[in-house]
Amino acid sequence: MSDPSTAPTDRVRPGPDAHRWRRRLRARRWSAVVSVARAVLIAVGLVTAYYLLPLDKSGTAGGLALLVCGLAAVLLVFWWEVRVIARSPHPRLKAVEALAATLVLFLVLFAGAYYLLDRSTPGSFSEPLTRTDALYFTLTTFSTVGYGDLTAHSQTGRVLTMLQIVGGLLLVSIAVRVLASAVQTGLRRQRREPSAQPRSGTDAGTPDREAGP
Repeated sequence: MSDPSTAPTDRVRPGPDAHRWRRRLRARRWSAVVSVARAVLIAVGLVTAYYLLPLDKSGTAGGLALLVCGLAAVLLVFWWEVRVIARSPHPRLKAVEALAATLVLFLVLFAGAYYLLDRSTPGSFSEPLTRTDALYFTLTTFSTVGYGDLTAHSQTGRVLTMLQIVGGLLLVSIAVRVLASAVQTGLRRQRREPSAQPRSGTDAGTPDREAGP
């Protein structure tokens, strides 16, 4: 017969599962904070680089090289982020971070291309562009708002704008699906890993007991 004085203590005392659950909850919250902070820092860093890079010294050839190299960088960054998401212990958080990095890099790239085009070929837009104007035009084009206060006048400017529109549609449709697929792959990998690990305590000792006389 058990001692009644110990029963209330056993009911109040939290078990090891409760401690593990609290640790996991704290770890997930901390990972979420770190991922959000990292995404914000990446966005701020890319926008800061856009304002600080000496784009005024580049001509038409420099603008074309920037666009081509930038698009290649967007694809490489996206491909690398997809691989990281599939292997990450927090695939959803990594997907948010990857989408933020890819999207901001895409927007900054086209803002720089618009700014260089206006510097090398004045009159390409309805008014001279500052860096802020170029970023504003990029955002309005990406969001399909199209206020109409800034428009592309030259053929090169209109072709560049069409490239951004097509790229934005691909980024929203295909890239989001690829990231979602990578998240599902990471979640399935997490569900498989615990089942492959040895069971604890009582379950691990079962074969020994069965082997006994």
